[in-house]
Amino acid sequence: MRIHQVNDYREMSQKAASIVSSQVILKKTSVLGLATGSTPEGMYHRLIEMYHEGIADFSQITTFNLDEYLGLSPQHPQSYHYYMNQHFFEHIDIPATNINIPPGKIENSENVCREYDKRIAASGGIDLQVLGIGVNGHIGFNEPDQYLNVGTHVVDLTEETIETNSRFFTSREEVPRQAITKGMGSIMQARRVLLLASGKSKAQAIRDTVNGKVTTRVPASFLQLHPQFILVLDKEAASLL
Repeated sequence: MRIHQVNDYREMSQKAASIVSSQVILKKTSVLGLATGSTPEGMYHRLIEMYHEGIADFSQITTFNLDEYLGLSPQHPQSYHYYMNQHFFEHIDIPATNINIPPGKIENSENVCREYDKRIAASGGIDLQVLGIGVNGHIGFNEPDQYLNVGTHVVDLTEETIETNSRFFTSREEVPRQAITKGMGSIMQARRVLLLASGKSKAQAIRDTVNGKVTTRVPASFLQLHPQFILVLDKEAASLL
C-alpha cells in the first residue's frame, strides 16, 4: 500500500492524472477501469488537458467503467454513460468501440453481468483501476453487507448511498434504487488500484479502509490485501490516519 497525501482537491486531481497518464504512456494499449462521481472530475479535466498538450494518447486505450444505475438510459443526464461522455470521452481520442460501461437498461441481469466480466477477461484484464469511496466505505456500488459478490452483479442501494447521491438529482425520489456494479473480486483482479478521496466526510471511511479490519461491512477494507494499492488523499480525507 502506498499513500500519497496532498494539500487539496486540485493537487489530488493532478497527482491522480499523473499516475493514470504514466500508465497510458508506458503501455499505449492499457486497459483502464474508470469511476464516476464528483471525486474524479478534476482528474478527468487534467487528463483532457494532457491529451491536448500531446502528453497522453488514448487512441489505443480500452476502458471498463465500474458501475451504472439501473433504469436510466445512456442519454439520461444522471446516467454514468452521460457523465463519462461529458467529463472525459468526448474530449479525447478514444474510439467508441473501446469504451465499456455496464448497461442501465437490461432484461437478463445474470447474462449481462457474466458477459461484462468475460469482456474484461478477453481484454487481458484491468491494468489500472480508478476508484472513489463512499462515506460508508462502499466501492463502486459494493455496499456494506454480510456478504460481498465476487463478479459483476445487480445491487440494491442502501438508504445512505441513495441519500448521498440525491444531490445529483432533482429529488431523492428520483434516485434509482438499484445499480449494476463490478464485484470486489473483479476490482481486486486489477493489476493496480488507485483510490482517490477528498474532504472531511471521507476521513472515517479512509481510516477504516487503511487501518481497520478487513470486513464486508467496509468493502474498501479488502483493498488492504491488494499488492499494488495506491491512495491519493487530500489533508482532510487523511485527517484520521
